[in-house]
Amino acid sequence: MDSAQRGTGLGWPTALELISRTVRAAKARAGALVFCGAGTDHVEPGAASSRDDVIRAYEEQISAIEALGGRIILMASRALARVARSAVDYEAVYDRILRQVREPVIIHWLGDMFDPELKGYWGSDEIEKAMETALAVIEAHAAKIDGVKISLLDKQKEIVMRRRLPKAVRMYTGDDFNYAELIEGDAQGHSDALLGIFDAIAPAASAALAHLAKGESEAFNEMLAPTVALSRHIFRAPTRFYKTGIVLMAYLNGHQDHFVMVGGQESARSTLHLAELFRLADRAGLLREPERSAARMRVVLATRGIDA
Repeated sequence: MDSAQRGTGLGWPTALELISRTVRAAKARAGALVFCGAGTDHVEPGAASSRDDVIRAYEEQISAIEALGGRIILMASRALARVARSAVDYEAVYDRILRQVREPVIIHWLGDMFDPELKGYWGSDEIEKAMETALAVIEAHAAKIDGVKISLLDKQKEIVMRRRLPKAVRMYTGDDFNYAELIEGDAQGHSDALLGIFDAIAPAASAALAHLAKGESEAFNEMLAPTVALSRHIFRAPTRFYKTGIVLMAYLNGHQDHFVMVGGQESARSTLHLAELFRLADRAGLLREPERSAARMRVVLATRGIDA
């Protein structure tokens, strides 16, 4: 839950309330695990002036989540990206945090296409150098790491990193462009799924994964193939506005009764973008009740001055 960037209007108190409700609801399901985003987004921009400030901020959110019984997704920190001067600062912060967590965490490496303020994360603008730092942290604390999710939209870099992870550490794909190929994997391994697009394509993803579990690769790919065009459209540049498409899909399928977002981000994409999303979702068979979805899409278009 909540592994993508915060700090875009949804504050930590509200996020913690959502986390609390989710963890509480999960207790009714035998064996359910909920991983929750712990970051530093409650720290005002510029308020953190040292890596110790960043550590304290992480500790605050981790403590709150662990007290509720949630597991930790260690989110990339804008505050750390601002104060770090080299890879050494990243190593020091992650070392302190990973030594303290109660149970293995998922580390999230979020690329700057999702959040420009994370440019140069792990101490370098060069992905290869950044990856070396991330791998060093993971190898040093493998027992405290369930897995790493990378959201770089670069399947080859994900595969390279996946093959270098310690044996017990999972790779969770955050590649909303190439997820089918990465989840299916190859002779040397595969990526597990932890994807924003799965919110919008849940029925198709569930059926496809059931096929894959039975070794039915052809049916798996056949089921997911039509969803890829939709996903690439939703996550197209500027990628940081992908949530507009995710929320529109939720509205079209009746999961919420409005198309209004925190910070007015329902206006972050053009009308043409939303119209194409609707067409692609229909082609992929992802509109549960097409007539209702069409009626709701007409409402969206009407608010933008288009009579459909």
